[in-house]
Amino acid sequence: MTTHQAVQAITDEYRRRTPQSLAHCQAAARVLPGGDTRRAVYFRPYPTFIQRGEGCVIYDVDGNRYLDFNNNYTSLIHGHAHPAVVEAVQAQVARGTLYASPTACQYELAGMLAERIPSVERVRFCNSGTEATMMAMRLARAYSGKDVILKMDGGYHGTHDFAEINITASAEIETRPPLRKESQGIPDCILDAMMVVPFNDLDAVEETLTAYNHRIAAVIVEPMMNAGGLVASRPGYLSGLRELADKYGVLLIFDEIVTFRLSLGGWQLLDKVMPDITTLGKIIGGGLPVGAIGGRADIMEMFNPTRPHSLKHSGTFNGNSVTVEAGIATLKEYGRKEIDRVNELGKRLRRGIADAFQACGLRANVTGRGSLAYIHWTGQEIATAS
Repeated sequence: MTTHQAVQAITDEYRRRTPQSLAHCQAAARVLPGGDTRRAVYFRPYPTFIQRGEGCVIYDVDGNRYLDFNNNYTSLIHGHAHPAVVEAVQAQVARGTLYASPTACQYELAGMLAERIPSVERVRFCNSGTEATMMAMRLARAYSGKDVILKMDGGYHGTHDFAEINITASAEIETRPPLRKESQGIPDCILDAMMVVPFNDLDAVEETLTAYNHRIAAVIVEPMMNAGGLVASRPGYLSGLRELADKYGVLLIFDEIVTFRLSLGGWQLLDKVMPDITTLGKIIGGGLPVGAIGGRADIMEMFNPTRPHSLKHSGTFNGNSVTVEAGIATLKEYGRKEIDRVNELGKRLRRGIADAFQACGLRANVTGRGSLAYIHWTGQEIATAS
């Protein structure tokens, strides 16, 4: 059987098993462009429509059962419909979903994050990881008085205009990869406010900071690249970034939206490197929309509404009680014991996949750390984004 024949056979079997998903997709296309409202979950010939989930299992509208290795792109650390999270959400919904007023649960969740994450002294909530990185960049610009953000080639920080630059890594390794807009509708002026260097390359960072530190407000980095294929930072890379940020007077932002799950305090606790600002999302909302910015008290003070000329940041759903209560319940159930358990499961998964590849003679490897794993269809070492 040829590759084309194998793909066709799989596609035919998928169509046979999912007629209701096809019907839903056709109905959705009448009111949603292409039947889609979330590009990341679309695939051909049509996406699977899911009806419910329980723990690590999901069921589609045709009754098919799947083992869920995705968990909504890592945002459900306890799987689907965890009893403690369900109970917290139901209890809060009965009291009201949100109010145009602060609530005690907001500072309870903020306190839990500050207690866990070494660098975080103050927290600000928003509604997505995209919004968190957008506000972190704005905060860095406001605090430093400089305009440019330095990011890594292949780094993913959401879908706002400043993040949609060089999400796909350059084919050639260069000190300063050409800037590329990854979406239509992004104005050219965005390119004036961003610079890019290869991941895991301290020399490129220092060369850029030497020339442009007077313009650069902050360096933003994922301790392990997410969309780039779960490529880990090399030993000494993050501490090297910390030293360079201090040397050249720029802020250091860690995007821990994905990697926070790897320990009580994220990757920065594992590597013992303190950024100035940390962005969070995913698991801290218990499966509901969430984002957060945390950091040093003097930097976060820019948001203080009692401060003259404070940095304005608001949102109808910021710190809404349902999300916050779900986040509190999630973190209460995610202590050191649970973290060690899921990290060990992830290690077993990566090892098992690698052994299977070797047994089959396939040129592939598995990257990741702790509970995170990603397959690369190459036998070469992965050091930068794929």
